[in-house]
Amino acid sequence: MPRRLGELAAHVGGELLGDAGLVITGLNGLVEAVPGELSFYGNPRYRRQYDATRASAVLVGRDAEPRERVSLVRVSNPHLAFAQISQLFHPRPTYEAGVRPGAHVHPEASVHLDATVMAGATVDKGARVGARAVLFPGVYVGEAAVVGEDSVLYPNVTVREHCQVGSRVILHASCVVGADGFGFAFNPEGAHGPEHYKIPQAGIVRIEDDVEVGACTTIDRATIGETVIGRGTKIDNLVQIAHNVKVGPLSLLCAQAGVSGSSELGTGVVLAGQVGVVGHIRVGDMAKVGAQSGVAQDVEDGQVVSGTPAMPHREWLRTSAALGQLSELLKEVRTLRRRVEMLEKKEKGG
Repeated sequence: MPRRLGELAAHVGGELLGDAGLVITGLNGLVEAVPGELSFYGNPRYRRQYDATRASAVLVGRDAEPRERVSLVRVSNPHLAFAQISQLFHPRPTYEAGVRPGAHVHPEASVHLDATVMAGATVDKGARVGARAVLFPGVYVGEAAVVGEDSVLYPNVTVREHCQVGSRVILHASCVVGADGFGFAFNPEGAHGPEHYKIPQAGIVRIEDDVEVGACTTIDRATIGETVIGRGTKIDNLVQIAHNVKVGPLSLLCAQAGVSGSSELGTGVVLAGQVGVVGHIRVGDMAKVGAQSGVAQDVEDGQVVSGTPAMPHREWLRTSAALGQLSELLKEVRTLRRRVEMLEKKEKGG
């Protein structure tokens, strides 16, 4: 639904430089935007695109200079303001409440009257589904599991027995909450020969409020106790969280990251893509780990690390730069060795 620019500026607490009555029909990137659309500019790397944009209005920082032919809305955080306005143009879909034909709800399960359970979803014995929660086709909520208010479970999500999902949680397609942790004890004298003896995974997963979990991500149940995902944490697709891991609030875990058993991530931790964290260590509050890093020891609060094994980011940058010169350095070393050998032979001969 089109909205006037003055209304949008007020919605994000912005300072308007331009026509308050300008009708905005949608949002778009700086390059793709056309007249009638709103975009945002918050990174100097995109200055060229900003100068050339065809957008009718742009969200900019507080210190931006006025421009001709383009209305500006000055805000403290253009990216955040863009997200807030985007929600006005793309509100969350609503679904008719109720258990639809073809859904399987156990007689001893509790499904709130305002929840939506679509055909092909299953809610097992003793499970509880809160108000306005939405379960898409193929969702399985196991025995005595809990799904909180306003949570959305997309197709083929599995929440295993006794696990707890908080309020306003989004679980994307085919993610699995509460699969068995990878726990085995080696028994050299098993009934049929040496074996890896399975350790019962008797704990649960507890996901706190306002968490989002990406498609095909797996969060394993604890061996004993809980695997915990803290409030407001966002987890990308294809991430593996092992048993008894504790992820603090407001953390970000990017695609293909993996966290081994009993590790702890503090508040606001960022793991970039393909990061691996070994078991039984702590990554401190507000720490950041660069892409494809291997973390083998504790990371202090606020530290930024990269590489395998992970090291302070600046040190890793210097090491990476040196690697590009390694072949030339080896040639120089070989040449120097030969010269030293020749000098030693001359000294002996002399």
